[in-house]
Amino acid sequence: MSLKIGIVGLPNVGKSTLFNALTRSHGAQAANYPFCTIEPNIGIVEVPDERLQKLAAIISPEKIVPAIVEFVDIAGLVKGASKGEGLGNAFLSHIREVDAICHVVRIFDGGDIIHVEGSIDPKRDREIIEAELIIADLDKVSKKIQKIEGGARSGNKDLNKELTVLSALKVALDAGKLASTVVIDKELQPILKDTQLLTSKKMIYALNTDEKSIATMPLVEAKMKAGLLDSDTAVLVSAKPEEELIELSPEDAAGMLKELGIATSGLDRLIHGAYDALGLQTYFTAGVKEVRAWTVKKGATAPEAAGVIHTDFEKGFIRAETISYGDFISLGGEAKAKEAGKLRVEGKEYIVKDGDVMHFRFNV
Repeated sequence: MSLKIGIVGLPNVGKSTLFNALTRSHGAQAANYPFCTIEPNIGIVEVPDERLQKLAAIISPEKIVPAIVEFVDIAGLVKGASKGEGLGNAFLSHIREVDAICHVVRIFDGGDIIHVEGSIDPKRDREIIEAELIIADLDKVSKKIQKIEGGARSGNKDLNKELTVLSALKVALDAGKLASTVVIDKELQPILKDTQLLTSKKMIYALNTDEKSIATMPLVEAKMKAGLLDSDTAVLVSAKPEEELIELSPEDAAGMLKELGIATSGLDRLIHGAYDALGLQTYFTAGVKEVRAWTVKKGATAPEAAGVIHTDFEKGFIRAETISYGDFISLGGEAKAKEAGKLRVEGKEYIVKDGDVMHFRFNV
């Protein structure tokens, strides 16, 4: 599975600048005026994982294939977007297609950068965007309730279950809460997923600060500026200086980040935050043809992990020959791990661990 993240925020908060930094390109136009992004920009980014290089150092494969994340830079929303203000609500449809939302919130002052609201207020800005998403979801839920109410009252059990979920969502949305805050019974989770609400998606906040503050501002302080809870997933970024590094080699860029006092890039922090928020992990396949990283849900079984490679692998799953990443590296590869008794033969019930090096046996 590949991960798709939509970047949203008010105009001129640094969305396109962050997109350019993440994708190491100038694919997104960044300008000092609202709505410089109209059509969504899309960029494919490799997931940084030093474990791939360490595996490759042992195997010397023909190629190395990292996991990827697709970033979508979506046009800036404004107050009233759900009612057609600014560029209208057509762009909300782009958000429905992503797995998670990266909400860029500007927390730096910088008077030379135009703000669509005329002043800097991170909490207000965050709430404007979330309100528009909530309004759009509320409209969708209300229309769906009207459509199925009659059938639910007539005794249709499936529609009754759907109405139960939609009614709970409507109560939360009416109160200005995100759909993701609604607790739904496990058996009704598929119904919640089918609603495809904007605010049911995982939200990762990219708190965009200036070059001076990135190395000194604690994340907790940045979250307070944006009115976030401790439990909210957020990363502190400084989009502009990171964008300026895209002309440099990865090694030189890392050196410059170090000079700025930034231990890891915004890309690293954002992707790791997204993986944590979405409950994702990585396993590897490793052979002379290629060493490759695969993204899978935490808690996935071995057949489900095999299915990420190809559906036939899951359908015809027989077993998974598995070595933990630590054992593979410390023992110097598959052959020595097998000699040491560290290669395990796992069946259909095995729960994949982060870093597992796996080889699937299947029959179709």
